[in-house]
Order: sequence, then C-alpha cells, then structure tokens
Amino acid sequence: MNQPLALVIDDEPDICELLKLTLGRMDIRTETAMDVAAAKALLNAHDFDICLTDMRLPDGDGLELVKWIQGNAAGLPVAVITAHGNVETAVQALKLGAFDFISKPLDLGNLRTIVANALRVRATGTDSGSKLLGESESMRELRDMIANVAQSQAPVHISGESGTGKELVARMIHDSGPRAEGPFVPVNCGAIPADLVESEFFGHRKGSFTGAVNDKAGLIQCAVDGTLFLDEIADLPLSMQVKLLRVIQEKKVRPVGAAREESVDIRVLSATHKNLSQMVTDGEFREDLYYRINVIELHVPALRERGDDILLLAEHILHRLQASASLDDGARDALLRYAFPGNVRELENMLERAVTLCTGGAIAADDLHMRRTGDASGTQPALAGKLGEQVEDVQRQAIVEALEKTRYNKTAAAKLLGLSFRQLRYRIKKLGIE
Repeated sequence: MNQPLALVIDDEPDICELLKLTLGRMDIRTETAMDVAAAKALLNAHDFDICLTDMRLPDGDGLELVKWIQGNAAGLPVAVITAHGNVETAVQALKLGAFDFISKPLDLGNLRTIVANALRVRATGTDSGSKLLGESESMRELRDMIANVAQSQAPVHISGESGTGKELVARMIHDSGPRAEGPFVPVNCGAIPADLVESEFFGHRKGSFTGAVNDKAGLIQCAVDGTLFLDEIADLPLSMQVKLLRVIQEKKVRPVGAAREESVDIRVLSATHKNLSQMVTDGEFREDLYYRINVIELHVPALRERGDDILLLAEHILHRLQASASLDDGARDALLRYAFPGNVRELENMLERAVTLCTGGAIAADDLHMRRTGDASGTQPALAGKLGEQVEDVQRQAIVEALEKTRYNKTAAAKLLGLSFRQLRYRIKKLGIE
C-alpha cells in the first residue's frame, strides 16, 4: 500500500520541520513549500492526499491558494493554519472550501485528528444522495451541495420549513463524511427545560447540584468523534448561546462542577425553520454565534416547490407502508395541486391515514382528507383538526379491540385488522397505545 503524500506550505522552517516529523510518525510522506509559487508547482507535479497551508505567505495568502486548489486540484482536502484567535480568517477559508483549520500554537493531537479525517475522506467514496428522493432541479442542487460539504469540517446551517427533512439532510452529511463511523447526536434545542440546558449539553459531576447522584456525560461529549446536530437552534436560550460559541471556537467543554475543561472533537450542524437573520436583527439570537454556525447554509425546498417529486415521494411512502392500495388519477392530481403547509411530514401522515381508511384497491382524492387551502397561510381549519383527532381515536379503538381479542398477539391482531405486522407496530407506536 502506497504511503499517503502531504504538502506542507509555510515560510517558517521550524513549523515545516515540526509538521514533517509529526506526519512522518503517521507514516505520511511530506513535501514542503515556503511560498504560493512553489506550492502550485508541487501541486501540478504530484497527486497529494492532503495539504496544510499557512495563511500568511511571502507572495500571497492562504485564502487565495485554497481557492486555486478548489479549481485546479478538486477533491484535495486542505487544512489551513491560522493565528490564534483569528476565527474570521478560518471561517472565510472554510467557506472557500477548506476542510478544517488549525490554530497556532499547534496542538499536535488536534492536528493528527484532522489529518486522519482528511485521509479517510480521500480514501473513501460516498453516495450522499441515495436517501434524498427527488428529480427536481432544487433537489439535484441540494444533493450536490451535500456531497461537497460532507467532506468539509465546516459548520453547516440547514434552513427550511417544518417537515421538509432537515434532519435527514444532517444525517446524510454525517454519513457521507469522515465522521460516519462516529456518533450522530440529534438535539431538539426547544425540548430541553431552561434550567437543565447546561447540564444536558455539558454534563455534570457527582454532587455538583441537588439530584446529581452520578457523573453524567453531556450531549456534546456523546458526540465526540462524530456530529452534534442542533435542531431548532433558534430556541436555544441566549445564555446558552454564549457557551455554545466557546465550544465551537475552542473545542473545549467544562462539565458542571468540574475543575478543568475537556477537549472535544465534534462537528456541529444546526437547523431551524425560523428566520435567524431576522432574529439577530431583533436581538433574539447572538450575531457572533449566527456567523459561526452559518459558515455554509443549505436550504431545503418546500414540497410545493418540487413539482412531480410529490408523486415520487408518495409512491415511495406507500411502498414503505407496504400498502396494497395505489393512488388513482384524481388523488394524484389533488396531490399536485395541494400546497402542503406541513411538507413531507404532512404527506406521510396523509397517506398513512388514507391507507387505513380507503375501502377499495385505489386511494381517491376524498381519502386524502386534505386541509382547506383557501388562505395563504396554509393554516388548518378547526374542523380539519377535529377530523384528524377523530380519525386517530377510531384507529386507536380498533387496534385496542383487536389486541384484546387476540390476547395481545400482534401478528394475529394485524391479520384481523387487514394490516401488515410492520404497519400495526408503526401505528401502535404513533398512537401511544403501549
């Protein structure tokens, strides 16, 4: 097996020597360059596996070189070396396509982690679009962007309406990148009580507060070597936003009651359906955190903007539900005309209900029980809400009766209801029967 080949670009001989020795211990061959011109000549002459470059060079800067590499050596992971505390430069480099950044004075442990991740990306191909269905132009562009950002370590913010699949996008970024073998930890920032936020994120030591009977690792520590996905980050309290900013910048965390900080190697992805930019203007979200998490932004389009993708998704959902019924022409037309204020999540619920209630082999438009869309807001009328509740009540009663008749034999109950075992199990969980 051939040794990986690295290019180190720095005008300080001591730094070049230190990096060469460190990479050598990782069984990596190294070429060095002291300026942009020499670096470009080497890049044209060799097929490198990773590039480490300083930001300040005698005949140019690292940002220009990063941009040049993206156009002339696409796919080469580039890690930039920045002065301590120069976060703005690091963020700019990440936006231009850099893989990650290292601050001076160099932390060799962090360096080795970054290099190992970069080599893993270089060595493995990815299929980042296999789970994101759709042939519309907006979805093809989204899949391409996911493939690109997955190889980086830059923070990514995912925007889009509720129900569009933002967590799916985050999981795909994780699964397609060098941290795929590490944990993916999703966190709903709005679901954590305000008085427990710090303990949940950072963990705590035994005896640090009333009720802390044992040491507990926080969500951040659980995501080490993997990805922390902060869903609905707009709901994070302002006091916690300050502490999260430090974690992202310094990659260190101090559990509640601990005397020392701990280093954490995580990638941060975030999402919200709210307008973060407007929240910054209104003083409801910290500007410095906004720019730190929004290095790269991906927008997930609303379902109504995706044309025939609606029918493609509908067929996929019906297949997943193992439904014998199919959509008739009226139902297909109705789906294409509907605004879907609840997006993909609403489509899933709509089809699940239709499969349960339709009496024939085909799902008609009336079986879909669509919301009225007379107003632009797409809000659900009270009558529609009550109908949905009534449908769930009928389902719940029918399932409970079937379970009681079969002495809670789910296989027999599913047969009695005319459902597959998988369908029954899904409905039991959703309706909270057990």
